[in-house]
Amino acid sequence: MKVRFLPQGYNSNCPPWESCLHFLNHYCPCSYLKPCSFSPLQVCVKGPNVFKGYLKDPEKTTEALDSDGWLHTGDIGKWLSNGTLKIIDRKKHIFKLAQGEYISPEKIETIYIRSEPISQLYVHGDSLQSCLVGIVVPDPEVMPLWARKRGLEGCYGDLCKNKDLKKAIMDDMVKLGKASGLHSFEQVKDIYVHCEMFSINNGLLTPTLKAKRPELKEFFKGEIEQLYSNISM
Repeated sequence: MKVRFLPQGYNSNCPPWESCLHFLNHYCPCSYLKPCSFSPLQVCVKGPNVFKGYLKDPEKTTEALDSDGWLHTGDIGKWLSNGTLKIIDRKKHIFKLAQGEYISPEKIETIYIRSEPISQLYVHGDSLQSCLVGIVVPDPEVMPLWARKRGLEGCYGDLCKNKDLKKAIMDDMVKLGKASGLHSFEQVKDIYVHCEMFSINNGLLTPTLKAKRPELKEFFKGEIEQLYSNISM
């Protein structure tokens, strides 16, 4: 058996390389021979093309490879009915809501980012909360025209503070979520519209332009607390 998988681009299943053996842990004999239903399971690979460990660094080697030689990739995967493996998210990004539902935030963000006025967003949740909230950065070029078509006028900064615009954006996000099959617990229940882009300079993006989730959580701590306060009222 061979595994196909994609190192980047979560919620997709296009393959650039193969390995000889694979499973979604927890491992049981022959579990890699058939598709598995979803639950957050880490993709593990093993074979002659998998490295043996880090040079002179046994601690990092133990973190990456288990005693049976399986490489724990850190990716969360799901078997599809056609036998391919779909990479959903990074293990470190997965979290549970208070009611025990697993959440893959990057999967949700991949869907919401299709909303025409949205340029960037961050979906937040944790084990103390029963729902998700979001931080949305509108596209400064697209959003004003999108708003005007809905009878909303103003400059970019003013529109970001407009409650009617916020509702219109959130309605569009929820509509996209429903069309893409998100469960109700995967939909955000409120959003904060932020007018400054996430960037390397403000410390919210990595040099490869990936979101720095811990930094986003800390940066928007006050806004996130206010969103949850509004929901509970």
